[in-house]
Amino acid sequence: MVDSAEHEAYFTWRNYFMMLMDRLPVPIAICRANGEVTAVNPAMAAEWGLAPGQVRGRNLLDLFRPSDTAAPQLDRLTEALRLGRRSRYAIDVRWTVGGQDTPREGELVVEPVGDASPTYPALLTVLRVRSAETSTPAGPAMEVSAVEARILELAAAGATTAAIGKAVGLTVDGVNYHLTRLSRRWRVPNRTALVAKAYVLGVLAPGQWPPAQRRAE
Repeated sequence: MVDSAEHEAYFTWRNYFMMLMDRLPVPIAICRANGEVTAVNPAMAAEWGLAPGQVRGRNLLDLFRPSDTAAPQLDRLTEALRLGRRSRYAIDVRWTVGGQDTPREGELVVEPVGDASPTYPALLTVLRVRSAETSTPAGPAMEVSAVEARILELAAAGATTAAIGKAVGLTVDGVNYHLTRLSRRWRVPNRTALVAKAYVLGVLAPGQWPPAQRRAE
């Protein structure tokens, strides 16, 4: 029987770990050996234009497409999991953001972590994005994911960070991550300027209340 103090300590540690993941700008996910995502931070979810809650339970192989040269590394990873080895494996992958045609490329670094378990080892996966500048769609309205567009709509309406997080299924840190990411991309200093830039770039529709994303004609 699990001691209540140990049980409480585990959840305290888990919550702290999840808070740290949410704040990291590096795309990170925790998976089961079969690739099922059990935890993901906003940076990783943003690579598909989704919120973390929309990624959990999905399989990494449904989200990433290994390159033609990745087969040897996948075989090594499979063998390492079978033998209970602890090592790091880099797999070349491609994926698209929000169903867009322009692919993104990168390297998915996979490492078994936690206590040894031949049945259900945990996998720490970290994404290293390559060619981010050349793979980003050129049109301003296409630069935002569905989650980012919804955050901009709510921010333009004056919603607080906590209220935005509740509406889109993110933590406060997750919302701040997206706002900071957009601010850096558009080179604006604060939330007010960010909303103004969204209107200037045509991401938000002018003359509409409550604020809404401009739909493609």
